[in-house]
Amino acid sequence: MAPTVRRLLGRGPGRRAAAEENRAPWRALRHRDMRLWSVANLVSNAGTWMQLTAQNLLMLQLTGSAAATGLSLSVQAAPGLLLGLIGGAAVDAWPRRLTAAASQALLALVGLLTAALVVTGHLTVPVLMALAAVTGLIATVDGPACSLLGNDLVPVEDVPSSIALGSVVSSVGRVGGTALAGVVIGWWGPGAAYAANGLSFLAVAAVIPFLRPHPAAGRPARPAAARSRPAAARSRPAAAAPARRGTGARDGLAFFLRRPRLVALAVVTALSSVFGRNYGLTLAVLVTGPLAGGAGAFGTVSTVLAVGGVAGAVLAGRLRRPSVRLVGGLAAAGAVLQIAAGLSPQLWVLLLIVAPMAVVESVSDTAGTTVLQTDPPAHMRGRVLGVWRTLSTGWSLIGPPLLGLLMQLAGARGALVAGGVLIAGAVGAGAVLRERRARRAQQARTLGVPADGELEPTGPAGLPAHLLPAQRSAPAARPAPVHENADTACAPAA
Repeated sequence: MAPTVRRLLGRGPGRRAAAEENRAPWRALRHRDMRLWSVANLVSNAGTWMQLTAQNLLMLQLTGSAAATGLSLSVQAAPGLLLGLIGGAAVDAWPRRLTAAASQALLALVGLLTAALVVTGHLTVPVLMALAAVTGLIATVDGPACSLLGNDLVPVEDVPSSIALGSVVSSVGRVGGTALAGVVIGWWGPGAAYAANGLSFLAVAAVIPFLRPHPAAGRPARPAAARSRPAAARSRPAAAAPARRGTGARDGLAFFLRRPRLVALAVVTALSSVFGRNYGLTLAVLVTGPLAGGAGAFGTVSTVLAVGGVAGAVLAGRLRRPSVRLVGGLAAAGAVLQIAAGLSPQLWVLLLIVAPMAVVESVSDTAGTTVLQTDPPAHMRGRVLGVWRTLSTGWSLIGPPLLGLLMQLAGARGALVAGGVLIAGAVGAGAVLRERRARRAQQARTLGVPADGELEPTGPAGLPAHLLPAQRSAPAARPAPVHENADTACAPAA
């Protein structure tokens, strides 16, 4: 068969090339708006790390206290913990491009104001703390707005590539921004670093009006759980969305808690973050303690971690529709590698294990972020990200002290092994529970009874439809029982 005929029939090298192109790690860059957004993000990330470096140096210069420096970081993170829900609700309520541009402009204003205070010598510790709090407050809106805006620039199949690209951009920006901060601060002082960050935010704000959402963005395919439902349940008309009250922050929290896959994702990520990913702490103690290495040895381990993270981001870019099951499997694999790392007899063995650990962590992060940003319907995604910001800020604050206590009690090896066992055990228990639930749901469908999470249509007085006479129907003016919205409110938007 001639090559042309094979291509026309959808077979042969043409089809394979198209499939390979659709799984290319950087396929998000095929879209002009994503290329523009990535360049702007790179500049912004570099500026952010320049400012963070300058902020730490300023606090040390003003107070001479490392504790005060840590307090300034906590003050900046506090709004995310306390107001993440409200920030996410604002993103859902306001036009996304306008919200992102306004938040970037406000962050630019804060950076330029701080630079002016530094140059004129009017910056004090309370003022710096207040400016850090304002930055954190604006970030509660800016974070979810910019994340969702980036995903709007590509079709849903390319969202994993977009997130992986963002991870690489963030890593490059962090390295480049930290290096530039040393040069800029050395030549012109910390005020110049703040000014540079302010200008980087203005650059992003100037780019946003020129971005256009992709026509196929925000149209996720029906999830497997929905495809497995009976045809009658799938054809049931969706209830109208409830009227938004206030900011809708509580609606976002209620939606999150009703979504089992999001709750499972939060549990897996929380356990992994607290007991499995603080490698800067656990591996530092392991290398300099039981393995008798020095700062140079830990630097080598950190380099391998960084390289593995970038390799993992490239690999994660090939994902198309990752699931919570994939995230759980990767978390379990990472936990097994963590146990092996804790038992490493020598440094070279640890180096061999650390590389795949970083790859697994990077792929898991991209898969989890993709699920988080594409699973909810479009009108709920800002609030879901707001809930996630609150949760992630919480476990990032309590994780290091809790892990430090565990290391004090069990040592670095014991903390790595115990953390790995805990994560793997939790993932295994979740898989067993999910299997049991799926089995019960299948049995219920066989018997014609609604499974957990599926609601049977009801008639007057809330009676199931199959118990009513065939010719009888509910009065048109009678409102539906409240509980009927529990399922339809969770269904992804078409």
